Amino acid sequence: MASVVPIKIGIIGGSGLNDPDILEGRTERYVDTPYGKPSDALILGKIKNVECVLLARHGRQHTIMPSNVNYQANIWALREEGCTHLLVTTACGSLREEIQPGDIVIIDQFIDRTTKRAQTLYDGQPTSPPGVSHIPMAEPFCNRTREVLVEVARSLGVKCHVRGTMLSIEGPRFSSRAESLMFRQWGADVINMTTVPEVVLAKEAGLCYASIAMATDYDCWKEHEEAVSGSRLLCSITTSGSRSPGASVDRFKLLHLI
Repeated sequence: MASVVPIKIGIIGGSGLNDPDILEGRTERYVDTPYGKPSDALILGKIKNVECVLLARHGRQHTIMPSNVNYQANIWALREEGCTHLLVTTACGSLREEIQPGDIVIIDQFIDRTTKRAQTLYDGQPTSPPGVSHIPMAEPFCNRTREVLVEVARSLGVKCHVRGTMLSIEGPRFSSRAESLMFRQWGADVINMTTVPEVVLAKEAGLCYASIAMATDYDCWKEHEEAVSGSRLLCSITTSGSRSPGASVDRFKLLHLI
């Protein structure tokens, strides 16, 4: 008879996720990994009696730019902590008219435009696992976990797009208008700087990974809309952990019910 593995959920997101009201019995743990230190402390506790571990992707003060996030260490640390599933949040720009700022997208595919990031745990270093991993990536995200997120979003009355293709750019700059228009032609629906390599490493580590993407702007492709800029995002990132003021409210409702 097969043994049942208890679910333990890792939650990766912005600085707003260190809200003490999210977790019951909250404790913090600083860890090290074969790849160095994760972005911040692991915050352990429970949501509705489910064991959870929170990790701020960019550090709790949002000081780590996307290219410098230690994605390998983050994924390794959450797996070593016993997580079976990863629920992550990401702010993103919309590349589609129908995906309006404030909408949630449960993404199911990605296009990789990053250039500087380690995309495997099997990187040949003396402290890494031996060998080479050619991980299939036809279905990058855990479909069952995505289905649960969609069900919860609908039960909450949250406007939710049940699938979408995320295009991840290197950053930290935003796209030119020509690039933004090209990405639309490629079939991308939303754009950010962090889905890759996080989803790749999670799949390689055997973790069920799903992403709750919050659209906060129209990037820069849409005429008569203000283009995304750092000055527009600075206040919202530091107050809600996302790209848009107030965007964290529905996201937190989703996390409370998973």
